[in-house]
Amino acid sequence: MPGDTGADAGAGRPPRSRRRRLLRWIGLGLALLVLAGAATGWWLYNKLDGNITEDTSAASELGRYERDRPAHLATGSQNILLIGSDSRSGKDNAPYGQDEGTERSDTTILLHLPEDRRSATAVSIPRDLMTEIPPCLKADGSRTGDRFAQFNWAFQWGGAACTIRTVEKLTGIRVDHHMVIDFGGFKKMVDAIGGVEICLKEPVDDSEAKLRLAAGRQTLQGEQALGFVRARYSLGNGSDTERMERQQQFLGSLVKKVKSNGVLLNPARLYPLLDAATSSVTTDPGLASLRGLYELVRGIRDIPTDQVKFLTVPRRPYSADPNRDELAEPDAARLFQQLRTDRPVTVAPPEGVTTPTPTPSATPSTTPSATPSTTPSPALTPAPTDGTEPAATAGTTAGTATGGTVTPSVPVPTFTGTTAENADCR
Repeated sequence: MPGDTGADAGAGRPPRSRRRRLLRWIGLGLALLVLAGAATGWWLYNKLDGNITEDTSAASELGRYERDRPAHLATGSQNILLIGSDSRSGKDNAPYGQDEGTERSDTTILLHLPEDRRSATAVSIPRDLMTEIPPCLKADGSRTGDRFAQFNWAFQWGGAACTIRTVEKLTGIRVDHHMVIDFGGFKKMVDAIGGVEICLKEPVDDSEAKLRLAAGRQTLQGEQALGFVRARYSLGNGSDTERMERQQQFLGSLVKKVKSNGVLLNPARLYPLLDAATSSVTTDPGLASLRGLYELVRGIRDIPTDQVKFLTVPRRPYSADPNRDELAEPDAARLFQQLRTDRPVTVAPPEGVTTPTPTPSATPSTTPSATPSTTPSPALTPAPTDGTEPAATAGTTAGTATGGTVTPSVPVPTFTGTTAENADCR
């Protein structure tokens, strides 16, 4: 029949009106998915951004003394002060002692990022270092006078602002940003990346730090990691210097873990770390946003691990009290000058300690080979704070110009230290 042909031709094809309705529903579904994804992303961004605690009081105090602060001599470089607080306030910190309303800087590290971002240098400042502490604003509104005391009292007296001004007076280096993290925050960050691997030559049994570890390689979670970086009397000779070395070892392993696992490039792994980090730190206004922290991370994520360097300020026992430290000159002045002017620093382990061969990097390093750290050098005077710098001092790479190039006349100074690539047992 004539009608049969028409029916067969249209078999299996929905009417045009049904197809239009179906396309509209698909489009609506896709639009809802996009809106849901955007809303989720916006919520996550605001959550992380709102986690960060902004240290406005430190910014205000530093502004009061702006004319006394060192000039920034190297455009493009950054100096960030990392402060570990031993505060006992809050439920996460209460298990470590009674909250007496005060806190000291358990760990202080000056992180220097050069303009080219091909390396990073982390310098530990001993908590027991005897130094000049400038006048500081206390929590009760009163002010201290100039004091000669051990370094970590600065944080107790005047918080981050006092510590920053003390570091600047000690080194002549302008501090651009700062971060403060407490015990609880440290544990959260370690747990967020699944723990950090360390290696011990001997087992550890420290009841005070609540730490029992076997010899050899092992991965430490938050509580164990905190005990490891805080332990002092049960490891080595009990000195704060050795504790700083262990902290550097741990931070180096943490950097390797983050980079090797692709955490910074994997959103699923990055979010837990960002959530822990943003909820754990107090920063200056310049870093107190997710954008500010992202810009910082983006600038350092491609640095090879063998160019992430750790060292301690050159120090020796204080002449008036061997239980305290003082700067070892001229090495300390030489180190400060290199960082102040954004010049290279190399590190080498102490004599008798071997390190693994660094993994070749796709990014060539501009840092020359290490020279013996025992090479004597004349004393250097700290740079003035008016923006000028001595024209000819030891420890620089300045030289004579030959055919349009500069030939270094003095080798890059080398200091005792390690890198994130170094994974030897300690």
